[in-house]
Amino acid sequence: MLGGKALSSGSEKRSGLSEMKKKQGPPAQFITTQFNSILGWARKYSLFQYPFITACCGMEYMSAACAHFDLDRFGAGWTRFSPRQADMLLVVGTVTQKLAPVLRTVYEQMTDPKWVVAFGTCTVSGGIYDNYAVVQGIDLVIPVDVYIPGCPPRPETVLDGLLKLQEKIQHQEQEWRWKKRKP
Repeated sequence: MLGGKALSSGSEKRSGLSEMKKKQGPPAQFITTQFNSILGWARKYSLFQYPFITACCGMEYMSAACAHFDLDRFGAGWTRFSPRQADMLLVVGTVTQKLAPVLRTVYEQMTDPKWVVAFGTCTVSGGIYDNYAVVQGIDLVIPVDVYIPGCPPRPETVLDGLLKLQEKIQHQEQEWRWKKRKP
């Protein structure tokens, strides 16, 4: 012991370094992981929404998008009325059987990656319309990422659903063009 520190041989130090290198993994994995997190952060704060509004929940959507609640501070303020320019589909209101193919077409025209938010009880489960003409949940037509319950949902619930979607976007595996494909 010299000054309260134990002296160690060089071989002990080298074996400790080799163990550290094994634990860290290759540096390329670190760079890819960092790139995934940066890409996830950028995507979660740059959502371009396409509102598919069919019924009374549209009023609550408008109040959530206005200045008092302000979707723009969460990075989802740009409303696009073309599915080719949007990556988040907000399905707001009742979807009938006649409207379901139109909704499917809009979903297929959206750019990848794309996310879907079911807004309101009628969209989530058919609501009070338990009959043959209304789709009993849009997840029968298109995949849904976030469900926002309520008849109509409060703007605070809408913001909570948006935050849940952003969290999902941040933590999912990001697809990018030049990523190495596994055979």
